[in-house]
Amino acid sequence: MARIVCVHGVGKQQAGEETLLREWVPALRDGMARAGATAQVSDGDVTMAFYGDLFLPPGRLLAGDDLHLSWWDVSTGWETDLLLEWWGHAAAAEPHIVAPDTRNLLSGTSRTVQAALLALSQSRFFAGLAEKALISDLKQTHRYLTDPALRTTARDRVRALIGPDTRVVVAHSLGSVVAYEALCAEPGHTVRSFVTLGSPLGIRNLIFDRIEPLPVRGRGSWPGPASTSWTNVADARDVVALAKDLRPCFGPDVTCHLVPNGSRAHDATHYLTKQVTGAALATGLD
Repeated sequence: MARIVCVHGVGKQQAGEETLLREWVPALRDGMARAGATAQVSDGDVTMAFYGDLFLPPGRLLAGDDLHLSWWDVSTGWETDLLLEWWGHAAAAEPHIVAPDTRNLLSGTSRTVQAALLALSQSRFFAGLAEKALISDLKQTHRYLTDPALRTTARDRVRALIGPDTRVVVAHSLGSVVAYEALCAEPGHTVRSFVTLGSPLGIRNLIFDRIEPLPVRGRGSWPGPASTSWTNVADARDVVALAKDLRPCFGPDVTCHLVPNGSRAHDATHYLTKQVTGAALATGLD
């Protein structure tokens, strides 16, 4: 069993374990070097829990999402609500983006969705991300939370890679939700350090209140024994990680850091190269 288990985020349907590890492992080593870690990480020490293929339609090869997705495919309720959260956060972080207000929110759901997508297209965070890809990522997150079979399969892929030698689980974006639920389902695991990057786990109502196991009196379960440390790293402009501080949801023992990721605020490799990420990884390995 690998000492470090990685869990990717959304939009990786056309990737795979090895292709993702070619990006993650060098970045992970860079972060540990920035932290002055003495532990050495070989290729065999790291594995990737891959679940992106679960979102591919059966019997079809696509570029990663439905080629015809557009604004009318964003459903009312959860998907529209999260889209509006993204819009509000992007506007707060980037002054040139028109903020949502009463005028553009009361003109009907379809107009609201179109206005949100137009505003987000002006965001540096979403630069280079086509509308269909943005909508696909939104729908993947929703599907994970509402499709029990897919959710169980994704979690089981993480659980299958966590063995007695596993010391670190590092997870990005939606992968942090998958990894959190997998660790909670294995209360006797030996993981010493859980590291979440650009995590949406703290978004109340939309994500936090739908995790498994369900929070009790507003507090989420700790993902393992009390000895497991949890480090959460977020960029201030990361729209996916709307709640940067996870302590109100999971307790004061979560160590939370803000880092500057530049123009690619949600990029997994940018998170991995940071000193605080490398230090959290080293804590689990030492």
